[in-house]
Amino acid sequence: MNYLTRRLVTFPLVMLGVSILVFISIRLVPGDAITAMLGTEAGLLTPDQRAALEAYFGIDQGWLVQYGRWLTGAMQGDLGISVTYGKPVLDVILERFPLTLELALLSMAIALLVGLPAGVFAATRNERPSDLIVRVFAMIGQSTPNFVVGLLIIFILSVGFGVLPVMGAFTPFFVDPLQNLGQLILPAITLGFAFAASVTRIARSAMLDVLSEDYVRTARSKGVPALSVIWRHALPNALIPVVTLSGVEFGYLLGGAVIVEQIFALPGLGRMVLDAILQRDYALVQGSVLFIALNFMIVNLIVDLTYVMLDPRIRLGDR
Repeated sequence: MNYLTRRLVTFPLVMLGVSILVFISIRLVPGDAITAMLGTEAGLLTPDQRAALEAYFGIDQGWLVQYGRWLTGAMQGDLGISVTYGKPVLDVILERFPLTLELALLSMAIALLVGLPAGVFAATRNERPSDLIVRVFAMIGQSTPNFVVGLLIIFILSVGFGVLPVMGAFTPFFVDPLQNLGQLILPAITLGFAFAASVTRIARSAMLDVLSEDYVRTARSKGVPALSVIWRHALPNALIPVVTLSGVEFGYLLGGAVIVEQIFALPGLGRMVLDAILQRDYALVQGSVLFIALNFMIVNLIVDLTYVMLDPRIRLGDR
């Protein structure tokens, strides 16, 4: 509980640091919200018209005043109004987040269901041809960019089978589960492909270390079945590196898989942030990055607490 309390106390400090960085960074991008919104027509505005628009968007004051106003609103749960969508930033984020969350969960499930058994299989057949095959496929998976996998999937389906994947739409799972899975399964496979390769390599390396421990040899000498030794005794102690990798990757996925969402035209969080940057939608960029940072910290906290569940010898209070 002491560790948990300390971590929760640091959350506001980290969020404050993130808010300062994103506030400054987005304003260092050339251009402004008015020019991005109106394009070439922005040059036709009179000085009075531009001043009125700057006052409306809240960019007529200095950076310090703008940050103070935004931070005060954020502490009260008001992240501002999105210039692009014309409604509260928090509402826009919560509309896009379910897709990103589901895509991250599906990708994680695919990666673990494929990568973990493959890593265990390779470790139990160390330096055999089957181990070499698994390692080669893992290297291919790690070295192939996500956008290449996504484009190959679309190409194979369209040219080989004359079928195009559903793109540009999102149906919530509870509205139509089958349609929802049809929309997200291919992007999830695209994201899970490289992650499964990473899980395979980490799981194999961790299992090789654990299988050489004394307690594993003792269990085998006592006649414990091989499957029980691997899955009940060795695997739980080899999961900590996998959990660490999964937590980091899941945190990144919650921030939005920008390239994959762009390829499959998914209205997710990552694509929304990219569009907001291009449109100089300051409030939306700031609110989204703050929301992503909070998710990342929560995931990391859950990962740390999971360590204790997997290995009671770990004492987080001493870290």
